[in-house]
Amino acid sequence: MDYGLLGSTGLEVSRIGFGAWAIGADWGDVSEGDAMAALETALDEGITFFDTADVYGDGRSERLIARLRSERPDAEFTVATKAGRRINPHVAAGYTPENIEAFIDRSLTNLNVDSLELLQLHCPPTDVYYQPDLFAGLDDMVRRGKIQHYGVSVERIEEALKAIEYPGVETVQIIFNMFRLRPSELFFREAAARNIGVIVRVPLASGLLTGKMRSDTVFTDDDHRKYNRRGHAFDVGETFSGIDYETGLAAVEEIRSLVPEGTTMAQFALRWILMFDAVSTAIPGGKNPEQVRDNARAAEVEALSPEVMAAVADIYDRYARAGVHQRW
Repeated sequence: MDYGLLGSTGLEVSRIGFGAWAIGADWGDVSEGDAMAALETALDEGITFFDTADVYGDGRSERLIARLRSERPDAEFTVATKAGRRINPHVAAGYTPENIEAFIDRSLTNLNVDSLELLQLHCPPTDVYYQPDLFAGLDDMVRRGKIQHYGVSVERIEEALKAIEYPGVETVQIIFNMFRLRPSELFFREAAARNIGVIVRVPLASGLLTGKMRSDTVFTDDDHRKYNRRGHAFDVGETFSGIDYETGLAAVEEIRSLVPEGTTMAQFALRWILMFDAVSTAIPGGKNPEQVRDNARAAEVEALSPEVMAAVADIYDRYARAGVHQRW
């Protein structure tokens, strides 16, 4: 496993992390036993960065990570959580320091800690980034020790660029993968210039980039890959990165030919992300030890050649660019 600093936070994290959405909710049923086995495997594989949120299973994901910490007290790892999606209706006016602090208090209880290592605003509406009072409130919570660092999880490049204008914002979580290349343009340069930690979510495009899905793959009713495919529940970009499913499958078949022998397609997709120096960590999910082990070992894959990187960009241009590039 490779490690590096998460922007200006001073936190050293594994470049392959663990995204805990799948063990919380919205990805089909995951038993507590499987969830804990996945978390344990992550630690055993050298993963030291765990990303969760207060709405993943209504706190289930946070509580599972708290259990991990209690059962592995000698393990050193960083936990980042997110807040804001509990606001109902989910509008910018609900993003007040008072509301966010109430959510933080709930996460402190769920995680069984006195201070959050990293708090991220959870994909708030764009107007929130133009509310300086909220960010001043977060600065105050840092001074009081309720949170140690804070950042944002964004949907759009515009939001990421606006967020990092605030001095207290130390991290940005953003969708980036072979079907979502736009962050590697202006945003990555600006993030590196400001020493912003970049956390890549949806790195496998909701599983499309594992190469294991087909046209007849069946998703359960409680899986967002079924109920949010047209964006009925939340931003459609969170599901398959916003690419049309059948188009994505066709692109995957071309990508498959680029994967080195002895490397899984998921490992190849994750290693592609790590080729970008601005990325601090990528956070694929894992519902069982096998998935987590496969993801973690992406850090061992040799660097990809310029020719392979160019071939991926060409596939993106032909299959994804027109539908997704300017949307987010």
